[in-house]
Amino acid sequence: MPQFDRFTLAVINDIADREQASNGHSRYGAYLAQHADDFHEGGEPLAPVDFAAVAWSVATFPVMSPGYVDVRPDLQPVTVHRDHDGRAVLCAKVGLRHGHLTRRPAGRPHPLEWERDPWGSHDDPWPVLVAPEHTDRPAVLLTATVLLPVPDDILLRPTSARPRHTLTHEARTVVAALATYANTHLSPLIDELLAGGR
Repeated sequence: MPQFDRFTLAVINDIADREQASNGHSRYGAYLAQHADDFHEGGEPLAPVDFAAVAWSVATFPVMSPGYVDVRPDLQPVTVHRDHDGRAVLCAKVGLRHGHLTRRPAGRPHPLEWERDPWGSHDDPWPVLVAPEHTDRPAVLLTATVLLPVPDDILLRPTSARPRHTLTHEARTVVAALATYANTHLSPLIDELLAGGR
């Protein structure tokens, strides 16, 4: 089980990736091979931003479950995409409960809000939030979208579009850089948004 905390949003487990590999080398590598058509454009390797987005997408839920990159459960999904200016952006969505707000939504009776997933552990510090099962009154479900530009220097230009060792190595390299960047720069933004806790 990944060890998440306030400043660890993304965890990579290379040991489990090797031990659970159907191809004997890398479970993530096997998934990359299954998605080989996503890694080229007309037979040519993707641009660095697009390569990072596809590599991250394959590495995370729902493509891989569990993911090569496990993301803290209260932040599903965390994605990488190209913005309007062609830059890479990390995008995290997090449900906000009314207690995180300086002022609760008004109404009599108070509106319903996100609930903890009833299938999750009651002592989980990073619970998955779900919509109320019973809506006998209005519900106000707030979600914050946090966007973080990714610097070009942590991306890489892939040298291969074929699902072999080089592609796997390059995908693992960029995904590790993105996970480190998320833990270093995205986590403080989310921690401040959640006031240090759930």
